[in-house]
Amino acid sequence: MATTKPSLKLTHEGALKALAGAVAKAEELGVAQNVTIVDDGGNLLAFVRMDGAKLLSRETSMSKAITAASHRQPTSRLNPADEIKLAIAGGGRLTNLEGGLPIVIAGQCIGAVGVGSGTGAQDVEVARAALAAIDAEDQKP
Repeated sequence: MATTKPSLKLTHEGALKALAGAVAKAEELGVAQNVTIVDDGGNLLAFVRMDGAKLLSRETSMSKAITAASHRQPTSRLNPADEIKLAIAGGGRLTNLEGGLPIVIAGQCIGAVGVGSGTGAQDVEVARAALAAIDAEDQKP
């Protein structure tokens, strides 16, 4: 009986492809965005702050990506009543704001994307474009 299973990893090439898909969608929408791509441990792989994107949304895009990776689900699924607990437990790095999606391939979470600077709906749409660019599964928020 096997005690381990092979695991997929998000490469820097995959992260850059996801980032490009997100940027293309943000440009199509006419919304400058901050886009963060992390691996399954929440480690930064790729980031862009598009010209004109809100400066502080850099932080929320990172928090969204880390939260989606650590919880293996869209950030918007987290209970808003737990927001204070999330902030304290995660050292201020966890959030329930819309725009964080896990990157899931073959049922395995290999990372996450976090998007911030637009409306919640715009952030989610841009994050979904990142997933589509690398054929990742889209877990609806």
